[in-house]
Amino acid sequence: MKDRVFKQPISKQFEFDEAVASVFDDMLSRSIPFYAEVLNLVCELSLKYAVEGSTITDLGCSTANTLLSISKKAKFPLRLVGIDNSEAMCERARQKIKAYGADIELINGDIVKQDFGANSVIIANYIFQFIRPPSRADLAKKIYDSLNKGGICIFSEKIIYENNSLNKKMIDIYLAFKKRQGYSDLEITQKREALENVLVPYTEAENIDMMKTAGFHEVVSVFKYANFATFLAVKM
Repeated sequence: MKDRVFKQPISKQFEFDEAVASVFDDMLSRSIPFYAEVLNLVCELSLKYAVEGSTITDLGCSTANTLLSISKKAKFPLRLVGIDNSEAMCERARQKIKAYGADIELINGDIVKQDFGANSVIIANYIFQFIRPPSRADLAKKIYDSLNKGGICIFSEKIIYENNSLNKKMIDIYLAFKKRQGYSDLEITQKREALENVLVPYTEAENIDMMKTAGFHEVVSVFKYANFATFLAVKM
């Protein structure tokens, strides 16, 4: 279904409700530059580091696109787990998992409170930016503690630049991208206003420092376009 959530005037902050869940796959592909390529990169990296029989957990799994892709690509047994606090997202994910006949466990829960168990890979795409900054360090440490030795966390984030002039230019590039995807000025403006104080981005350096402080030995950006970046954090 095509994303038309912000075509009409709205008066509430952004939330992952049924209206968003129903169009979320289209929203992702039209709102995140190189979404398909990043998803493929995340899946390939996950399978490079995953240990046979171990667990891969996707935090904020939404409609389970990443886990479904991993399920299709995996050449050895894995336990795949998705956690999301939106019941509407989980319901969409259940429908897709059933349609594809995939073996994926879904948990409708708060990632800040939910136990992750032991994992070889934890995926956290575009979730730190929705966690209040004072709680992000705790979540990063929780992820680190939930990984086996040699495990990884792959996470993607919208980022900001310390240089204000460069940051403005990157935002302009992103807005031009959204217009090329068919979003109107009204839709772009309304979504930006709805996300105000809901999505709070860090700089690339702040994201790396957060994960290194949590204990990760190596944290590197493996993909970046304008104000979007994907990171790999390795636990030694």
